[in-house]
Amino acid sequence: MVDKLLPRIGLPDEGLIDPAVLMPACRNQALEIGFGGGEHLAAQAAAHPETGFTGIEPFLNGVAKALTAIEAGGLDNVRMARADAREILPRFQTGCLERIYLLFPDPWHKKRHAKRRFVQPDTRDQFARLLKPGGRLRIATDVKSYADHCMVELTGDTRFRWLAETSADWTQPPADHITTRYETKNLGDCAPVFMDFLRV
Repeated sequence: MVDKLLPRIGLPDEGLIDPAVLMPACRNQALEIGFGGGEHLAAQAAAHPETGFTGIEPFLNGVAKALTAIEAGGLDNVRMARADAREILPRFQTGCLERIYLLFPDPWHKKRHAKRRFVQPDTRDQFARLLKPGGRLRIATDVKSYADHCMVELTGDTRFRWLAETSADWTQPPADHITTRYETKNLGDCAPVFMDFLRV
């Protein structure tokens, strides 16, 4: 599966990446960073055939599982890369995305490891660069310290506006959220937190 399907739907190895060029039949473009086993990626792609979904995941097992779901679903609106997203995001065309998903990333609990967390000033700048005005960034976590970290990084940036108006907006899954097996394991130290930000 990895040897046959991934080369066909993979991102180019070098040069500019423009999802609209890779999936010209799709009106909108979304990116999922660290898609794990691909459950959310494949389900969203199946539910929204008008949207192109690009996934980036560093681990082979997750990529293989996602490829199996993509083939089983006959999904032609997905592209992916087995890579560290921090290395590949700078190659994406500016303003090419309507949505970015970062769901349950590695929280790096220990304070001395905090710099390894995916949400940092440089990745925040990439989110701002890649999202079109009015685009959405969704971050979900079940680790309180990571939620706090994300809120500090993003609410202090005028390019983003947190969309929550009541506690239910961040304590309840959004209507379009796809719950994955990882999420149901409750491995974190708090109930899942869903943070939706608007690119101003």
